[in-house]
Amino acid sequence: MLEEHFKESGSWLFRWRSYIPLVMIIIVFSEINNYKYIFNSHTADRYLEILSLLISFFGLFIRILVVGQTPAGTSGRNVNKQIAESLNTKGLYSIVRNPLYLGNFFIMLGIILFMHNILLTIIYILFFTLYYERIIFAEEQFLKNKFGEIYIQWAKNTPAFFPKFKNYQKSDLEFSFKNILKREYNGFFAIILVMFVFEIIGDLVQIKDINDLSIDLFWQIIFLISLIIWTILKLIKKFTTILDVNGR
Repeated sequence: MLEEHFKESGSWLFRWRSYIPLVMIIIVFSEINNYKYIFNSHTADRYLEILSLLISFFGLFIRILVVGQTPAGTSGRNVNKQIAESLNTKGLYSIVRNPLYLGNFFIMLGIILFMHNILLTIIYILFFTLYYERIIFAEEQFLKNKFGEIYIQWAKNTPAFFPKFKNYQKSDLEFSFKNILKREYNGFFAIILVMFVFEIIGDLVQIKDINDLSIDLFWQIIFLISLIIWTILKLIKKFTTILDVNGR
C-alpha cells in the first residue's frame, strides 16, 4: 500500500535526517566551479552573503523560539525512533505543526543562496519538499496513533508548514535561554562554518591562485567569534550542569 510505503520511507528518512542535508552540501560542491560574484562585483557579493546569513539566522531564530518553550521528551534530536511524551499545541506549535522543520528550511535556504545559483536553489526546494514530506507523514502517523482525537483536532486546525498566525496561543512554559544554549549551539556554529568554507572556496574559484587569496576580515571575525562561543558552550555542557533545566 502507498500509505505503508510513505510510512516506511518516512521512518527511514527520520532516522537519517541529520545527515541527509549533507547531500545538498555535496551537490553545492559539485557546482562550485560555476561560482561567480553577483554582477561581477565583490561588494554586491558581500551584500548577498549577509542576506544569506540573515536568512539562515532567521531559521535558527524559529528553532530558538520552539526549543526555548518545549518540555523534555518532545522536539528533540532523537533519531532511532519517534518520541513524544506529550503533544505540543501551544507557542509556535499553535500556528504551524512543524516549526522546527520550517526553521531548518530557512537555515539551509540561506546556505544555498550563499552560492547565488538559481538551479541549486530550485533543486534544494524540491529536495527539501520530497524528503520532509515523508518524514512528516511518518511522524504524524505516530502522533495520531499515540494521541488519537486530541492530535486529529489539533492537526485539523493547524497548518503543516505555512503558519496561521491568528491561531497563536501562548506557551504554558517560560522561555528557557539555558535550553537554547544547551541545544542549539551546534546549529549556530554549523551555519557560520559552512558559509566560511564556501566563502574561501568561492574566492579561490574567482582568483584561481591560492597565493592571491585574502580572506575577508568580516568572515574572519564572524568565524572566530562563533568558534569561541561554540567551544565555551561545548565545554560547559560537557563538564558542568549549568545549562541543565528541570523538565527540559
